Amino acid sequence: MSEEFNTDLIASPKTRATQLSDTLRQAIAEGQFPPGSKLPSEAQLTLAHGVSRTVVREALAALRSDRLVEARQGAGVFVLQATPTPPPFNLSLGHIDLARVSSMIELLELRTAVEVESAGMAALRRSPAQEEVIFERHYAVRSCLEAHQPTSEADFALHLSIADATNNPRFREFLTMIGKNVIPRAALRGDETAEEQMDYINLLVDEHHAIVTAISEGDEEKAREAMRRHLRGSQLRYRNLLRAQREDVR
Repeated sequence: MSEEFNTDLIASPKTRATQLSDTLRQAIAEGQFPPGSKLPSEAQLTLAHGVSRTVVREALAALRSDRLVEARQGAGVFVLQATPTPPPFNLSLGHIDLARVSSMIELLELRTAVEVESAGMAALRRSPAQEEVIFERHYAVRSCLEAHQPTSEADFALHLSIADATNNPRFREFLTMIGKNVIPRAALRGDETAEEQMDYINLLVDEHHAIVTAISEGDEEKAREAMRRHLRGSQLRYRNLLRAQREDVR
């Protein structure tokens, strides 16, 4: 991958893409790009806003998801006529306490049910641009881990990119509703050694690599199994912590 892409991702790919999509939304709302008009090309947006093509594509994907624009093959991206906003997708999850290990296990079980299918669908439906974003998000997580930096944002962005590759916006909405706080922490206890932390880091990188490789190869069942193994491993880690807490009470 190019150095340009890696620089954007390490800085904050999600923020840059969100900022660009918000800028374009505002320009459309203010009439700078009226319905039927063509947006600047990817190359023009990249130059004008100082971001990579990956960031531009993600921003445009967000606009397409909101039915603000449409891509016409060989012609470009065009602004759509405004339509009444449909009611937002809403799923209420009550009595969730992210400080409780039991709640984290419950949410991980729910994520497993949804994201296993998400990975399989991504393997079948992903576009080349979406596949590129998935790999970039994977490298971003690895960079954070190697630099001993927090990984929750980058990890969540990877799972969102896989959800986007299903080309079903409800998968992203579901993950966004739960939020990045459900991403398992590298350190669950205060007494974990540096060696245990490094073992976990290597395991996480390997699990993510298996998922993104299966998606890239278009292997639906392999992608499902890799995601299932990844999330069930997280469940097991929290269950071990739950047992340890009970033993401490005795």
